[in-house]
Amino acid sequence: MTYCVAMRTNSGLIFMSDTRTSAGVDSFAVTRKMFSWAVPNERKITIMTAGNLATTQSMISLLEERSKAVEERDPSILHQKTMFQVARLVGATLREVIADSAPSGQTSNDQFRASVIVGGQIKGSPPTVFMVYPEGNFIEITDDTPFFQIGETKYGKPILVRMYDPEMNFEEVVKLLLISFDSTVKSNLSVGPPFDLEIYRNDSFLSEPPKRITDADPIYKTISSNWGEALKEAFQSLPHYNL
Repeated sequence: MTYCVAMRTNSGLIFMSDTRTSAGVDSFAVTRKMFSWAVPNERKITIMTAGNLATTQSMISLLEERSKAVEERDPSILHQKTMFQVARLVGATLREVIADSAPSGQTSNDQFRASVIVGGQIKGSPPTVFMVYPEGNFIEITDDTPFFQIGETKYGKPILVRMYDPEMNFEEVVKLLLISFDSTVKSNLSVGPPFDLEIYRNDSFLSEPPKRITDADPIYKTISSNWGEALKEAFQSLPHYNL
């Protein structure tokens, strides 16, 4: 299982993913699920993946190969003119991999399914984020839906819905995401640190240096511990329901 979140604020985009993969209750590994491409002063693209690991790795490998190989291997993620076209290319590549992997006649067999978040900015257009489904279709982030989640989404969503504010600075957003991820980790063994974090500031066409947050990170440890205590205090402060 996986947990990935992409969020848009007035200042830019924030991406966070866990790195745990599992093949049973006692078999865990660390695998990167966040990937980036950049052309200085022209574009910055980030992709996060969830689902069948073979499918997502094949998709990323194809995108990588087609962005670096000779021209006849286009289309390339670095040549698309808009983020909408990037999302279409990612969707088509994902659908291609699933179709090649699944038995004949089945293009989105559950065994090979995967979901993708792709976000970033291309010069001339505002930064945006898309969520791509296994069938290759996708939806775009909006003011009403300012964040996307893929993977194990249900445990970390309530805090995002209650606390999100587009005026938040990046430090506040990272704190919010760490609470969301910590809630998911405590509820699902198949999601776990380290977490990969990437921040994109509007119109920079560069990202902050990617950061990996481990379970030994002192700020994460403090947030994890204090959030639990804060919830207990908030619960006790609420009025009792008179029976």
